[in-house]
Amino acid sequence: MLIDSHHHLWAYDPSEYDWISDEMSVLKQDFLAPQLREIASDNNIDGFVSIQARQSIAETRDLLQIASTEPLIRGVIGWVPFADSDVPAAIEEFADNATLKGFRHVVQDEPDDRFLDGAEFNAWIRSLAGRDLVYDLLVFPKQLPAAIDFADRHSDIPMVLDHIAKPAIEAGKLDEKWRTDFCELARRDHVCCKFSGVATEVRDESWSVETIRPYWDVALEAFGTERLMYGSDWPVCLLATEYTRWLSAVRELAAPLSDAERERFFAGNATKAYRLA
Repeated sequence: MLIDSHHHLWAYDPSEYDWISDEMSVLKQDFLAPQLREIASDNNIDGFVSIQARQSIAETRDLLQIASTEPLIRGVIGWVPFADSDVPAAIEEFADNATLKGFRHVVQDEPDDRFLDGAEFNAWIRSLAGRDLVYDLLVFPKQLPAAIDFADRHSDIPMVLDHIAKPAIEAGKLDEKWRTDFCELARRDHVCCKFSGVATEVRDESWSVETIRPYWDVALEAFGTERLMYGSDWPVCLLATEYTRWLSAVRELAAPLSDAERERFFAGNATKAYRLA
């Protein structure tokens, strides 16, 4: 099986997706179920986890509506206003929807590197405890120290780190501060990690398997074959690579793993972390 643990869908509207700049023109179009089915057919993908791309409850509803008629979508990670007193009611709205697997906040865009320390944010994150819901961590390397403390405060809430924390990648270099903090976060057993969104973080004019191999090696050693999972970050990955090229590169990196380890990385770990059908 092949499960893509991280992709996005949107009906493009510049007022709703203002983070898509003019330099990201390839993203200024619709990416919906028909395009997802094409990607799945071309790459033999069995299922996807749809991840929020804007901080809107309306988008969460839209993703769940699409998933209700698209069997390829095995789960949805939505958004609710975790710094707002309405968050329990917002979570309750989705409580009976089995396709809703958890939530995410775009912490990477918060100006305060210690945003994850916020008292209100943490108080409402507690609303996830005991609900079998996952919290997806979207941070930059500079926010990893706060993420470590955050994970310690909520050790009873399963978490998934997106995009190996988005280190800046250059051939022949390795961000040592990222590696130290990344490996420290990986010591928390309730945190899993997606090897996704990596090609878009390469700062060179082009990238290759060898460019990203050092980051694969760190991620694999830190999280192991029990907590590392495959993701594409499609269609955002199109800023750096076509889907098939990314999948081919990751398959090359994972080739030395045993059959059982590859099964866990490409399907089993996402299925377990997100409780996918």
